[in-house]
Amino acid sequence: MIYRLATTTSTNDEARDARYRHGDAVWAERQTAGRGQRGHMWHSPEGENLTFSLVLEPRFLPVNEQFLLSEAVALALTDTFAHYGIATRIKWTNDIYAGDRKLVGMLIEHNCSGPNLARTIAGIGINVNQTGFDPALPNPVSMAQLAGRTFDREEVLGTFLDHCGRRFEQLRRGDRGRLQEDYRDRMYRLGERHAYRIAGLGEVEGTIEGVRPAGELMVRLADGSLGEYLFGEIEFVIAEKR
Repeated sequence: MIYRLATTTSTNDEARDARYRHGDAVWAERQTAGRGQRGHMWHSPEGENLTFSLVLEPRFLPVNEQFLLSEAVALALTDTFAHYGIATRIKWTNDIYAGDRKLVGMLIEHNCSGPNLARTIAGIGINVNQTGFDPALPNPVSMAQLAGRTFDREEVLGTFLDHCGRRFEQLRRGDRGRLQEDYRDRMYRLGERHAYRIAGLGEVEGTIEGVRPAGELMVRLADGSLGEYLFGEIEFVIAEKR
């Protein structure tokens, strides 16, 4: 079910309420304390984009395989954009890019019960109909800019929820191999040589080869060595951010 709010502090905070169950989406037009990855604040003009949190209850999934759930949600987003004729890639860990421009940001938060996950909240911000962005933002883009038309935001959300349900079921029934293969195939910069900033090494060149089930990004460095990096240990160098 979709719960639509005019204002909240953060949809992720709101979605922690026990009244929201698996598959529910909390959508707010305005967040007074929205947040993204690396502690960044999230701002979005009212009435133009989608800022929502999806509640999932993956009780079958071991904690050490939690990244597979991130893969499922990210793939559902790319499935959604493909439905509208928009080609996208997954920028590890779970941003969605069209070319070198950011279309979606996502923050996933987990709660555990013993060795398995209990409840996951995926906070998602999709640039839907916005066409004017803060020039301080490095590389934003919206569905409207890419497709040359505006979109019904509730329809877009419904399409995503349908695709996410299918990807979640794929994970639940144990089709991990196909899920990981699909994620790898849709990775941003896969097999291409680019610059990265790596903790302890500075800016170096490398080629993404894939991702481990636990979420480590595999990058082949220029000297031939294969590095495996967790979130926070490696940063993509994109032209707009130099």
